[in-house]
Amino acid sequence: MPTLRNEFLQHLAQTSDAPMLLEIIKADGVHLFDVDGKKYMDLISGISVSNVGHHHPKVVEAIKKQVDDYMHLMVYGEYIQSPQVLLAKRLSELLPANLDSVYFVNSGSEAIEGAMKLAKRFTGRPHLVSFVDAYHGSTQGALSIGGNEDLKNAFRPLIPGVKHIRFNDIDDLSVIDEHTACVFAETIQGEAGVIVPEKDFLIALRNRCNETGALLVLDEIQTGFGRTGSLFAFSHYSIVPDILCIAKGMGGGLPIGAFISSKEIISSLMSNPVLGHITTFGGNPVCCAASLAVLDVLIEENLMEHVAAKEQQFRQLLQHKAIKQISGKGLLLALEFETEDFNKKVIQECIIQGVIVDWFLFSGNKMRIAPPLIISEGEISHACKIILNAIDAVINS
Repeated sequence: MPTLRNEFLQHLAQTSDAPMLLEIIKADGVHLFDVDGKKYMDLISGISVSNVGHHHPKVVEAIKKQVDDYMHLMVYGEYIQSPQVLLAKRLSELLPANLDSVYFVNSGSEAIEGAMKLAKRFTGRPHLVSFVDAYHGSTQGALSIGGNEDLKNAFRPLIPGVKHIRFNDIDDLSVIDEHTACVFAETIQGEAGVIVPEKDFLIALRNRCNETGALLVLDEIQTGFGRTGSLFAFSHYSIVPDILCIAKGMGGGLPIGAFISSKEIISSLMSNPVLGHITTFGGNPVCCAASLAVLDVLIEENLMEHVAAKEQQFRQLLQHKAIKQISGKGLLLALEFETEDFNKKVIQECIIQGVIVDWFLFSGNKMRIAPPLIISEGEISHACKIILNAIDAVINS
């Protein structure tokens, strides 16, 4: 008789020859439970999605309430739907004054695509600048501004007019000129292995954009919604973007994203042509209700206030001769090992021992640690003990 595992392999499109094949039947808090009753601690949050934990009761309640009222009604931007309006208003209140107009989409890649179109439309300029080893998504436009050639080469030709410069290299900012529509930057580079901006680099980037009239687009798809200890990571670095892209942790597990800018900039999508950007499901009311609940949980439960202390606990406990360094900020951390092979063996051993960790697309020798923000001190201690045990097990094998 066919098993669910066999049917998964037969009927679900695979993008890897080595899927994890965990058959999860329940998720709650920081834990996942498989079909055999085994319990796993989730230290990757579905790749920075479940920031408030899995199955948070306030998020679930908001979803159920909205489902009872209505789900899909009409293309985004036509009907006045209270979940969209309330979420857009709340985001605007929490963001700097120039980020007061919200365009909802379904994912991070879509937010990037919308921001790309918006920057070109508003400035009338043809060129885009992004960074080496940047990751902005897998659609054609997002892939075009992505900074890793191995991920892109099989899908060329991509969108022309894109230049790549080096993150944390102030000299490279001279590439930004009067033909540049915008610069796309991850506030903290994620898939490169959690590369934090060096002192004043983002300020220099902001100043160069101001000098040339290029818009600055910050990709906070992975760093947003409290992951670094503030609602958005750019607030750590004394800059404000012209366009902000968000998703992942935004929906508490439901698919939602947005690009946010000023009313002046986003209004350019209203004409020449009319409906300059459209989406059928962007701003889905159930997803918006969930996202509003996520914001409430982050603020009311003071989750962001404890992120820095939890980061320090991870750093203090994860001391081992095999760990070359720990990079990152808040609860987005990367443990660097000597080789990719060693890292992946440690990751597999962690999973066997009940802790889910992962690697990075462009930095295979680094282990991803990005747990739900609700993780407790005791859970951190337990997770770190297992990671250290896994390292020793691989070394001794």
